Amino acid sequence: QVQLVESGGGLVQAGGSLRLSCAASGRTFRSYAMGWFRQAPGKEREFVAAISWSGDSIKYSDSVKGRFTISRDNGKNTVYLQMNSLKPEDTAVYYCAVDRVYAYLLSRRSSVSWGQGTQVTVSS
Repeated sequence: QVQLVESGGGLVQAGGSLRLSCAASGRTFRSYAMGWFRQAPGKEREFVAAISWSGDSIKYSDSVKGRFTISRDNGKNTVYLQMNSLKPEDTAVYYCAVDRVYAYLLSRRSSVSWGQGTQVTVSS
């Protein structure tokens, strides 16, 4: 059974930074794609960033490109999301996600496993 535990969320002022972490357990995630999605109140869950198992393929949503950086440490089964220049519109619950297939992760197939989420609040 896959377990994903996010951490690093919190309250920050606009222009500030946060670093989210997601530790995976239950199996070896070395060959899994990992990513981040977010859901703001009253809105649908949206894609934020994803990274392939090797790190060779990385994708960002247009809204975070240039401000957020996704990375992974396969030795620790952990994926990170460094968030800089945060804006109030970045406020949301951030979810970690994994899938064996990078394309399935991007398209949110039913095979994707999800964490419980961590709240990020950016004040103006």
